[in-house]
Amino acid sequence: MWVADKWRDFELLDCSRGEKLERWGNYTLVRPDPQAIWDTPRRDERWNVRDGRYRRSESGGGSWDKGRLPESWIIRYGELRFQVKPMNFKHTGLFPEQATNWDWAMAKIRAAGRPIRVLNLFGYTGAATIACAKAGAEVCHVDAAKGMVAWGKENAALSGLKDAPIRWIVDDCAKFVEREIRRGKRYDAIIMDPPSYGRGPGGEVWKLETNLWPFVSLCAEVLSDDPAFVILNSYTTGLSASVLSYVCESIFTKKFGGHSDSQELGLPVTDSGLYLPCGATCRWET
Repeated sequence: MWVADKWRDFELLDCSRGEKLERWGNYTLVRPDPQAIWDTPRRDERWNVRDGRYRRSESGGGSWDKGRLPESWIIRYGELRFQVKPMNFKHTGLFPEQATNWDWAMAKIRAAGRPIRVLNLFGYTGAATIACAKAGAEVCHVDAAKGMVAWGKENAALSGLKDAPIRWIVDDCAKFVEREIRRGKRYDAIIMDPPSYGRGPGGEVWKLETNLWPFVSLCAEVLSDDPAFVILNSYTTGLSASVLSYVCESIFTKKFGGHSDSQELGLPVTDSGLYLPCGATCRWET
């Protein structure tokens, strides 16, 4: 497991009975987490005096009890800054377990000894984009949601990257990659965080188990002749880290050489000293 254990402004305080208690800067949140199936004692008093809680509805979806929460606030990870906002479907605009991938990508970019162009697909609110740009890369950030791309620009400005070489693109990721291939545009690194399920702007259905292989195969065509790395994330329940490695080995290693490694991502739990699993990642590198 790759553990994101360098946070100061985020802390997973405890998790139990399908929920997790988190500290985001100066605020504590309680949010659902299906991995936390254990029924351990809730010793931390902040379970009962949290600043905000997302409750699931029996009819589907859910809603926030925002209590004392502001509309948004800023947290830091090293030299990076992010705006946190409680939003629909329990999200905050940031996945803190991904910090271990930000660190790895930044180290790869800084050690490359050459300019690196990164394509961040399904880029969400831009955390990986900002990390790569901070390390000196030129980045193309793509997401189909206009609001998420706007949020990414705000995060970049917070991190002092308003004028950094970042292209912000609102588009369907597969269609954008197809156009980049036709245009002869190539990238030295790709970061992919595809959703488990979704619909494109034209109503196209995306299902990870069906679409991942052809999508990753397509992405191999937009890599440069001397690629540096690929990061492939998955939060799909039942899709193991080894599956991601099999995909990357079959596509990227077969074409370019190199090797891949895949692990669960995790966050340390303060109360128990254990680690909460938070999805899977494969890192391929030459």
